[in-house]
Amino acid sequence: MSAFLSHPVDFERHNQEVRQVWSSFEAGKPVRVPLSIVGSITNYFANPELNTHHFSYEQFFTDPEVQIQAQLEYQYWQRHHILCDHEMGLPDHWQLNVDFQNSYDASWCGCPLQYMDRQLPDTLPILAQDKNRLDDFPDLLPVDGGLIGRGIEFYEYMVDYCKTHEFHGRPILPPQRYLGEGTDGVLDLAYKLRGAENILLDMYEDEDYYRRLMEYLTRNLIHRMRALREKRWAERPDSEDCGIMRSPSFGFADDAITMISAQAYREFVYPYHRQLVDAFSDGEGCSIHLCGANMQHFEQLHRLLNVNSFDTGFPIDLGKMRRQVGPQSIIRGGPTVMLLRNGPVQAIAEEARRILNSGVADSGRFIMIAANNLAPLTPVEHIEALYKAVRSMGIYPLEKRQ
Repeated sequence: MSAFLSHPVDFERHNQEVRQVWSSFEAGKPVRVPLSIVGSITNYFANPELNTHHFSYEQFFTDPEVQIQAQLEYQYWQRHHILCDHEMGLPDHWQLNVDFQNSYDASWCGCPLQYMDRQLPDTLPILAQDKNRLDDFPDLLPVDGGLIGRGIEFYEYMVDYCKTHEFHGRPILPPQRYLGEGTDGVLDLAYKLRGAENILLDMYEDEDYYRRLMEYLTRNLIHRMRALREKRWAERPDSEDCGIMRSPSFGFADDAITMISAQAYREFVYPYHRQLVDAFSDGEGCSIHLCGANMQHFEQLHRLLNVNSFDTGFPIDLGKMRRQVGPQSIIRGGPTVMLLRNGPVQAIAEEARRILNSGVADSGRFIMIAANNLAPLTPVEHIEALYKAVRSMGIYPLEKRQ
């Protein structure tokens, strides 16, 4: 098993099919189920066949040149060795983003970043031992604090870099948005400040403190997200979204809600999600990314917040989820990342068949993924096996297979 395909791909033919798959999906008349494989930069760092420079995470987080080089090399590998419904081969242009993984929210609040040998950096919870340090926080956090501030510096560096550089003869585009225009979630941020056990105890043993913390974080997140948008629009008035604060494409995450019940969500988290959605969604619907087991939440997220696009993790009963959120909601789900990494190939194909026969894809609003982020060192042969299964079994109208 390998990180590189052993056979050539007809990129022109592949890309023609990909365009047809996505255009038909977006038109509401899909020809088959799309397969989307998304993997973070961890796939690059975990594989010495890709990270031939032996870059460290600390270099990636502190040196924009390293971040640029790693991103471009990773994109090149994806476009030549990951078989799924994305364009392959050399692109018209490359796209950079500022990437500090899932540490930017907590770092912005003052949590120190801890670098660990060969492991993704993470932040330390500054309110774990003394929760009343919250009283010392300013009412509004500086928009350019922590990794958010570094993200602004990286953004500006990348804008200048792209003016004078190419990669494999193709132009490079700078980031389209500032890091911090979105969020990984209010409860997710609260537990990174307090620790998971502490924040759950706060809900029931010190509700006043819990709500004070959540109100503080929600208010500051909304302020930061608005301020960064306005800063970008002032500097780049040609931005496609210039002046549009509330849009139909607003999306957010909050993986921490997997720890709580549906009732606890309604009581302790929904009011803060409501504020985020009211601030940035135009009411036409929004999307959410949720790792983990969240079957208890999908129906009410759809009903209470008009979430109509779900990026799921595992374990998820996708057929039941379809019945909960209706035929028009987009669901992204698929085999677990463990199965996709470990195989065997036959088991991957069988799982694809089971999912497609569950009813989740019947309305044409399903996208097969690796649930929900490609695991480092996943053999490309396993991804190809999933792609072949979806191409053969995901053609509309779907046939039920035993």
